[in-house]
Amino acid sequence: MSERKLDGRVAIVTGAAGGLGAESARVLAMHGASVAITDIDLDGAREVAAEIESGGGRAFAVQADVSSEGDVAAMVAAVVDRFGRVDVLYSNAAILSVEQRQRDRDVANMDVEAWDRAMAVNLRGAMLCAKYAIREMLKQKKGSLIFATSGLGAQGDLSLSAYAASKAALMMLSKSIATQYGKEGIRSNALQIGLAPAENAHGSMPPAVIQILRDNHLTPDVGSPRQIADVVAFLASDESSFVTGTTLVADGGFSCHTPSLVAMKALFAQTGAKGM
Repeated sequence: MSERKLDGRVAIVTGAAGGLGAESARVLAMHGASVAITDIDLDGAREVAAEIESGGGRAFAVQADVSSEGDVAAMVAAVVDRFGRVDVLYSNAAILSVEQRQRDRDVANMDVEAWDRAMAVNLRGAMLCAKYAIREMLKQKKGSLIFATSGLGAQGDLSLSAYAASKAALMMLSKSIATQYGKEGIRSNALQIGLAPAENAHGSMPPAVIQILRDNHLTPDVGSPRQIADVVAFLASDESSFVTGTTLVADGGFSCHTPSLVAMKALFAQTGAKGM
C-alpha cells in the first residue's frame, strides 16, 4: 500500500475511543487523513486524538451517541466546521458489552431491550451517520463509506442473535447506498471482520476458545487490529476506486471452509490418510 494515500481527506471513525476503531483511526491518520475520533466515551476519544496529534497527525475528538439523530447531526457539523469536508465514514461503533452479550441470547430467551439496543446502535446509528455524511460527500461528488460487519452477520451461532441480525442488515444498507449514490461518486462497502482482538482483549477470552477459533483459521494465527485497519485504509482510498456495493471479508479464511474442516484434518491425521 502506498503511504500518504489519504492526504487532504477527512475521515470520521465512530466507536474510535479504543480497539479496532482506534487502530483504524491511527492508520488513516498515518496515511494523511484528518480524523474525527467519534465515541460516546469522550475521554477515551480525546486520548486517541492526542496520541495521533503527538505523532504529527491531525485529529480531534467528538462525543456522540450514534443512535441519536441530534448527536449525529451535530457531530458531522462539528467535523465540517473543523476540517471543512467529509470524505470517509467508517461506521465502526457497535454495542457488545459484557452486559449486552448476556442479554442478547438465543431467540426464545432474547431480552427485547437488548434487541432494540443492538438495532439502535449498530444499525440505526450507522444509517444516521451515513445520512449526514452523504450530504457532505455529495458537495464534492466523492466519498467512501465503510460499514464494520461480522461473520455473525453471515453465519448462524448459538447466541448474539440481535447483534448478528444488525450486522447482516448493515451489508444490505451498504448495498443500498452504493446503488443510490454511486453515479454521484460515492462508494459504499461492508467489511466483514473476523477475530482480530486488541491486545487487552485476549485476557478476557478463555485460551481454549481462542485455540478453537485459531484452528478454524486458514492463517497461522488470528488477526490483529492493524490488519483490519489496513483494509479500512484501502477501502477509504482511491486504491479501491472500482470496489463498491460489496462485502470484503477479512477473517483469515475463517468463513470460507466447511464446518467439518478441523475435525476432518484430525481424522486424517489419526488414520494416516494423505488427503489433507
